[in-house]
Amino acid sequence: MLANSAETLPPGHFLFEPYLYDIRAPGSDSFGSRTYILYGLVDRFSIGMIPTFGYNRISDGRSSSGIGFGDLTLQAQYRLTEFHQGGWIPTTAIQLQETLPTGKYDQLGDRAADGLGEGAYTTTLAINSQMYFWLPNGRILRTRFDVSESVSGHADVQGVSVYGTGAGFHGHVKPGNSFFADASLEYSVTERWVLAVDFTYSHNRNTHMSGEELIDPGNEPYPQNITLNSGPSEAFGVAPAIEYNWTPNIGVLLGTRVIFGGHNTVGTVTPAIAINYVY
Repeated sequence: MLANSAETLPPGHFLFEPYLYDIRAPGSDSFGSRTYILYGLVDRFSIGMIPTFGYNRISDGRSSSGIGFGDLTLQAQYRLTEFHQGGWIPTTAIQLQETLPTGKYDQLGDRAADGLGEGAYTTTLAINSQMYFWLPNGRILRTRFDVSESVSGHADVQGVSVYGTGAGFHGHVKPGNSFFADASLEYSVTERWVLAVDFTYSHNRNTHMSGEELIDPGNEPYPQNITLNSGPSEAFGVAPAIEYNWTPNIGVLLGTRVIFGGHNTVGTVTPAIAINYVY
């Protein structure tokens, strides 16, 4: 459900895989979509994009004014090795992503729920790996293990933002680097039905924010210097899923991701559904 494949598409072939999900946290629901649109450019090399959309529903405040466009991710993946039956060398690939700050993130006014982006360019480098094991009953167990590191630039921030700033704030935010690891198992129950589970770990480093906040005692605004640090955070998660394939080219996946509340992290439950189509 979550682990990226180490495979690349054959030249001239497309993959279209939209996900619909609901991130459920105490007091909020974040409905969203994330669509993988990939193309096999040449042998061993695929390119693509991942557009996102979202809508936030808040129980103790104003929800999003409507469905909004989130940040857009561009992706390239090069396959390094290819698994062969009977061998012990996994399929491995190096993946590079660049996330563009296309989603709204500041100047949110009285609708903080309209914030769907981070406001900063983010570069992610990942190593993806994949293996197959033939079990004694003749069925196949596929394993994936992916690790990635993301580095973000600075974001200029004005007013109410996704970083919790107030209406009178003007300054800069530097999101901390983040590390993510995902180990997954996928068992082929039949030719059409598959059971899968992901185990994840994430660690986000400190996000630093600095600037000025207009304070208004007695209707005489004056600037006050503000410096805030979020501190690091980490979380563990699990995501069981089931997949049904109508044909070798199209299938549907239904699963739920559970993030356990860790250090500076709120626990969430995210049911999701996806359609996978390869042409």
